[in-house]
Amino acid sequence: MHSHNARQFIVADDHPLFRGALCQSIKQTFPGAEVIEACDMQSLQQCVAEHPDCDLLLLDLHMPGAHGFSGLIFLNGQYPQLPVMVVSANEKPEIMCRAIDFGACGFLPKSAPVDQISDALNQAIDGEIWLPPLVRERYSAGAQAREDSNEVVDVIATLTPQQFRVATMLAEGLLNKQIAYEMQVTEATVKAHLTALFRKLDVNSRTQAVLALSSLDVEPPGQFVAPQKPEAKSHEVN
Repeated sequence: MHSHNARQFIVADDHPLFRGALCQSIKQTFPGAEVIEACDMQSLQQCVAEHPDCDLLLLDLHMPGAHGFSGLIFLNGQYPQLPVMVVSANEKPEIMCRAIDFGACGFLPKSAPVDQISDALNQAIDGEIWLPPLVRERYSAGAQAREDSNEVVDVIATLTPQQFRVATMLAEGLLNKQIAYEMQVTEATVKAHLTALFRKLDVNSRTQAVLALSSLDVEPPGQFVAPQKPEAKSHEVN
């Protein structure tokens, strides 16, 4: 980890306006912090590979190249030492609780007020799990009752980066030739990745694989409101 004056964050979100506002919030909470930006899952994987010891990754749940919770689970499998806080406009309590169950160190709603953003960042840096107050109570109350037996989670965590891309595009309904075009590989290579994926998921068809992956789905949120830019004289975080 880095000293207080040299914290390093990765912000992964496909909305430039929100991404910029969140970067500004981080720099106000941690003056001198380095903030690295990613706009999709592919660029994020490159960022994390180059900065595997960064202090915190803030991950948009609905970023291109990630299917539902699969991005979070995949990153936890590849980089178990990296704290990941989910950021989303989807503010359903059950979604927030599932994010923690899948390995996130917190869930920051995109509508969070300034004091919550600062509090969330500080707690995550200190190794604590952060949830909005009301959701935190609900999560604690249900903690004993939850037991996730979803084997798909374990599978996603063991995929290679290429297999993960194939799984994501398969879940999005792309055909082999479309996946091959997107990945710039042959259809034979795609079929090899699918064979490995089917074996890991213990399924025999595309339909069964898509059905298994659908257990990680998250319905897209409605319109989000980007946080307002903070005034120059203020030390609050927006």
